[in-house]
Amino acid sequence: MNVLSNMTDEQLAMAYIGGNAAAFDLVLARNQQKIYSYILFVVHDRETAEDVFQDTFVKVVMRLQQGRYIPSGKFAAWVMRIAHNVIMDHYRDQHGEGLVDSAANSDAADCDSMDLAEGNVESRYVNEQVYTDVRHMMNMLPPVQREVIFMRFFQDLSFKEIAEATNVSINTALGRMRYAVFNLRRMAKSHGVYLQLEQ
Repeated sequence: MNVLSNMTDEQLAMAYIGGNAAAFDLVLARNQQKIYSYILFVVHDRETAEDVFQDTFVKVVMRLQQGRYIPSGKFAAWVMRIAHNVIMDHYRDQHGEGLVDSAANSDAADCDSMDLAEGNVESRYVNEQVYTDVRHMMNMLPPVQREVIFMRFFQDLSFKEIAEATNVSINTALGRMRYAVFNLRRMAKSHGVYLQLEQ
């Protein structure tokens, strides 16, 4: 197991293809929180997120076993692209237009970004309120806009990586971000929300 722990995700995937089941367990453990958080953020429902997560890793296993993975140093991005496709399939099957109603108590609020805020008690309180307001407004965005915001700001992916993960052009990814930011600003203005973080 110690040898496995020193391997990259890509090496673990190839070891699994070569018959080492423990390699898959480790690569799953390394990536499951990131992938699950992404899915939950987009679908806004814990039960649906768990179903999509399971479907995603079934597809990952099948594609690995079929030899459809080519190591490129971006295993997590490859899994994210599969998760994106499973989410889109879910929306096509369940919702026609692919839009979901936002819930006031959405599980997306579980995403922990408070570690980003530093400073004294007053600044921390202001920053926590800003993050709470932003998460609440993000819950009201269409799924494709929530998705690009999550990938860019919570997972720190480049627009090229976002475009690859969601099977769109870079211009489309940038356009979704532009609309998301515009919508967030509009919602902030209409609700009198001040979004400046305290230093």
